[in-house]
Amino acid sequence: MSTETASLEDLIRDFTGRRVWALVGATNNPRKYGNRILRDLRRAGYIVYAVNKSESEVDGQPAYRALADLPERPDVVDFVVPPNQTEQVVRECKALGLMRVWMQPGAESEAAIQYCHANGIQVIHDACAMVEKKQW
Repeated sequence: MSTETASLEDLIRDFTGRRVWALVGATNNPRKYGNRILRDLRRAGYIVYAVNKSESEVDGQPAYRALADLPERPDVVDFVVPPNQTEQVVRECKALGLMRVWMQPGAESEAAIQYCHANGIQVIHDACAMVEKKQW
């Protein structure tokens, strides 16, 4: 599915139909979306790997310092970090061949979005995975 021809609804349907996700910015702080999204997606039946350089464990499961450290390749990389971090990690996605990126509201930047488009990475922004998810 090309990012140029796919509608937002098509991308959301494709992304939410994939079960293995990485959440960049996952945290143990229950007041932050990095915790809320992780727990919400897991409750819905998704396999979600926490990615956070500062945590060794999130919500009772291992946390990973980088996408390259994950035990399996995620279908979707979900971002809940400041835009400047998103801009760095989308480059990691490209290097690893991870071609589905979801930027939670507040994690996106025009530079990160344009990088994805220029590099063939399918990208969703201006939508929340907690709202759009499906139940497994």
